[in-house]
Amino acid sequence: QVQLVESGGGSVQDGGSLRLSCVVSGYTRCTYDMSWYRQAPGKEREFVSVIHSDGTTSYVDSVKGRFTISQDDAKNTLYLQMNSLKPEDTGLYYCKMALTSVPGNFCMGNYWGQGTQVTVSS
Repeated sequence: QVQLVESGGGSVQDGGSLRLSCVVSGYTRCTYDMSWYRQAPGKEREFVSVIHSDGTTSYVDSVKGRFTISQDDAKNTLYLQMNSLKPEDTGLYYCKMALTSVPGNFCMGNYWGQGTQVTVSS
């Protein structure tokens, strides 16, 4: 069974930085993409960034140039470096593992962590 555990959240002032971590434990035979999502109070959960199994990345427009997603395979850890934080970045940040299929290996499903809180004050 795969488990994801986020950490690194906290309270910072406008313009500050944080680095989130998501440790992955357990085994899957599938390939997968790893993503960060966030949910602000009273709002829907939204996509923030993804790193695909081939290493390519993408970001929601509002964080481009400020956030960087990366992973350390040796440590089974996904990161989100967040710089120049703004109050609108406040929310509960989740990591997600999305299983992907390759020819000859059908996989489907998602795993989520429990979230880590980020609060940015002005």
